[in-house]
Amino acid sequence: MGETAVETAQGSPETNAMSRLSVWQLTVDRAEATPTAEFSVDERGRRFTFAQFRDLATSYAAGLAERGVRAGDVVSWQLPTTVEAMALAVALSGLGVVQNPIIPALRAPDVEFVARQLGTSLLIVPPEYRGFDHAAMAEDVKAAVPGLEVLVLEEGFGGDRPVSVVEHALDTVSWVFYTSGTTAAPKGVRHTDAGLIAAAQTFVTNVEAVAADRCAAFVPIAHVGGIGHLLNALLVGHTLLISAVFEPERNADLLIRERATLIGSGLPFTTAYLQISAERGIAPLFPQARATLGGGSGRPRDLSAAAAERLGGVGIISGYGMTECPYSTWGTPHDSDEQHAAFEGVPGPGAEVRIVGVAGDVLEAGVIGEIRVRGPQLFHGYVDASLNAGALDEDGFFRTGDLGFLDAEGRLCVTGRLKDVIIRKMENISAQEVETALSTDPSIADVAVIGLPDDTSGERVCAVIVPADPAAPPTLATVQAHLRTTSLNIRKFPEQVEVVPSLARNPLGKLVKSDLRRQFLPADTDPAGESR
Repeated sequence: MGETAVETAQGSPETNAMSRLSVWQLTVDRAEATPTAEFSVDERGRRFTFAQFRDLATSYAAGLAERGVRAGDVVSWQLPTTVEAMALAVALSGLGVVQNPIIPALRAPDVEFVARQLGTSLLIVPPEYRGFDHAAMAEDVKAAVPGLEVLVLEEGFGGDRPVSVVEHALDTVSWVFYTSGTTAAPKGVRHTDAGLIAAAQTFVTNVEAVAADRCAAFVPIAHVGGIGHLLNALLVGHTLLISAVFEPERNADLLIRERATLIGSGLPFTTAYLQISAERGIAPLFPQARATLGGGSGRPRDLSAAAAERLGGVGIISGYGMTECPYSTWGTPHDSDEQHAAFEGVPGPGAEVRIVGVAGDVLEAGVIGEIRVRGPQLFHGYVDASLNAGALDEDGFFRTGDLGFLDAEGRLCVTGRLKDVIIRKMENISAQEVETALSTDPSIADVAVIGLPDDTSGERVCAVIVPADPAAPPTLATVQAHLRTTSLNIRKFPEQVEVVPSLARNPLGKLVKSDLRRQFLPADTDPAGESR
């Protein structure tokens, strides 16, 4: 269908200027600027120009409007990384809804919680994904959540009736992402189009992304980082290389064939490519690469040098952020080898990072304290307003709960975390949620869940268990078997079990998990969790 199928509602010059900061308008602007430039190539060999992508988003907006979707509605969607999912996100932006991406790994209990808390009116899912029947799950959620409707998104969906695009004010909350955070219940994080675009601008500026780049975008599109990839492409006009499923050999071949320049996006991807490079005896594996993208979890100190040698480019350019303040920092192509190895770069335009001591004082360069961030990409509070208390300090900086320091040039190094969260394969796992599920196992008398460094996944989930019967202690197999009888998502299952006679607690009755974690660190790992 043509570009005239969506008509933009007219407003004052000031309102129209604000609309330039919407995801919809960014798509329209890009298609007008470089209509025939390549927007995406997927694992099936399908190619879309920016004009074709705009037209697909336009068709989706029309189809959704025909179904009765209106500005202000809450629409949740759970889709794999495809050009169709990206077009849907743009269409929802144009219609002025509050959209809620949900990662495909979540199942009925979490999806129901989200839909109920948000008051979702429409849940959009694929028929199935990776062997799981999402359509059936969505119907179960629909039965449990009053007023919820379901749309199973299949090829051929769309419409051609003209609809009016809704203008976005700068402070209009139009996105809600859920993160596990430090509590068992997922936390809904509220964002604006303008804030997410500001986050993408940090990447574009620091990494020096240009139209000639061809960027691997295998992070789930429903993750805030996946939306970041989409916005990066719209800002500079470069090509995204996408796949609905990460299959290392197949995805590596896609990147080689398509002459990828930015390889990503995080530790699980990097380690898989390094293994392929070694097995094939090819270095660099990606001859056109100028960098490997990092972030989302810790990494071994020597990983950047290995990436430079075996994958190509300058090594790892890493970034730091969280759902509440995505893309707070990014490294640059001009950083030194040491900076690529251990640092997360500098803040982007308008963003700030400070390090704060226990007394609330701002610490000088080189001193470790809590990392606090603020900037135009900062979230607009939680869906559960009770969680807002204390989230920001008196100066409006988000209390990340992470530990680190700044060097003399303002470059960030992350050294640890205050929060009880395990970051496995770039996803937050609440230790408390896993502990709660394990506490229902009759073979367990006491339990603590910690994260231990893992060269492949960033961290692995380790359950430290006091057995109910010391003569018949639980094993990893029995623990996982029990958890399969609970609602805990399999991606949160422990991958290591340690049995101890008791769990030491401080005078207040609390576990000192840093001591427990130190007890089970590998012998060649320092207390900060880095391999020596």
